[in-house]
Amino acid sequence: MRLLYLLNVSNPNRLSADSGFTFAELLTPALTDAGAAVTVAAPVATGDRRVAFEPTMAPATKYRARFDPGLDGLAALIRRTRPDVVVANQIEAAPAIRAALLEAGTDALIAGYCHYLPFSFADDGRLVADPSLDDGGLGPIVMLAFAAGLAACDRVLVHSSIAASWTTAAAARTGVDLAERLHVVPAPRDERLLRDPADVAGPDGDAVAVYNHRLYAHYGTAEFTGLARRLVAQAPVTLTVLDLFGTRSPERVRLDPSPERHRDELAALDGVTIASDRGDRVRYRNLLAGAHFGIAPFRAGCPWSMSVIDCQGMGLPVIAPRTGWLAEHIDDDLLFDTADQAIGIAARLATDGEFYRVHAKRAHAATADLTPAAVAARYLEALR
Repeated sequence: MRLLYLLNVSNPNRLSADSGFTFAELLTPALTDAGAAVTVAAPVATGDRRVAFEPTMAPATKYRARFDPGLDGLAALIRRTRPDVVVANQIEAAPAIRAALLEAGTDALIAGYCHYLPFSFADDGRLVADPSLDDGGLGPIVMLAFAAGLAACDRVLVHSSIAASWTTAAAARTGVDLAERLHVVPAPRDERLLRDPADVAGPDGDAVAVYNHRLYAHYGTAEFTGLARRLVAQAPVTLTVLDLFGTRSPERVRLDPSPERHRDELAALDGVTIASDRGDRVRYRNLLAGAHFGIAPFRAGCPWSMSVIDCQGMGLPVIAPRTGWLAEHIDDDLLFDTADQAIGIAARLATDGEFYRVHAKRAHAATADLTPAAVAARYLEALR
C-alpha cells in the first residue's frame, strides 16, 4: 500500500507541542514496519529515514490550513507520489483532495483522521462551535467545512468511541451519513515515555501534581486555574504547570493571547511552578518523572488527550473532570464533578499509599494497547 500522509504542522517552531506531528512521528515508522510505503507531506520531516518526505509550506494561520489547501499543489503531489490512500489530517481539506484526485486521474481512497473536533455538545444537546475556531464568527463555517470534509472521505478515523458518537451525530445534522466509513483508531503512546509502575516512588504525605496541557482558554484553563488555587491551598499538593509553547510569534499571540495570560496568572500562585520542556523530549520525560499524578484538561468535548496518555505511560494516575473521553478512559475513582471532589481525590493520592499504588498500575495498564505497532495494525485494517 502506497500511503500519502498529509500533515499540517501548527507549531513548526516547537514540534514537541504539536500532537499531530508527534502522532505522525510515532505512527509512520510503525506503518512502514507493517509493509506500507509511506510519504509524509508536511512542513517538516519525521525522524525515520524510511519514511519519504515531501516538503510543504506551513500555513500562516489555522484558518488558512482549513480554507486554503492549495489544489494545484495537491494535484501535483498526487501525480508525483501516485498513492493508493491519501490521509487527510485536516478534514476540511478532503473536498480539495477529492478534486485533486480527479485532476490527477487516480481513484485513491481518502481517509480523514479527526485529530480535533471543531464542536462540542451542550447539556441540552445543542451543537456548539469550538470557541478556538470561532474568530470573526467563523465557527459555524468551520463546522460546515468539517461536514463537507467528512462527506468527501472514504474512511473517517476518530480517537475514541465517544468521538465516534459525537462525529456521527454532528454529521447527521448536516445530512452526512458516515455508515460503515467510521473507525475508531486511537493515537499511539510514546515508547520514550514509559516507566514500570513498580519503579514509581509514591508520595509520602505530600505530592507533586503536573498539568501538561496547552494553556489555551478553550482547554478550560480558567477552570483549571480555579482548581489549582484551591488545590495548593487545601491539599498536601504542589503543582508543576508545563509551558509547552515558550515564546510564541506575535501573530499567534495576536490571534489568541490566552496562553500567555493564563501562564502569568498561574505563575503568580504560591505552590505553583511554571516549567518548560524547551522542546526536549528527555527533559519532558524528566519533568513527568518528578511528579506523582497528572491533572487532565477541562476542555469541553475532549475526544482524546495525548498528554494524559503521556502521564499514564509513566505510571502517573490522572485525575479528571467527568466529561467526554476522559469519563470513558479514566478510572471512576479518579473522576470528579466538583472542585471539592478533585481536592479530596488529590489528597487521597498524596496520603494513601495503597490507593496510589493501585492507580499507578491501572494508569500504566490503560496504555498497553496503544503501542505504535498495535495502532498501526488498526490503522491499516481501517483503510482496507
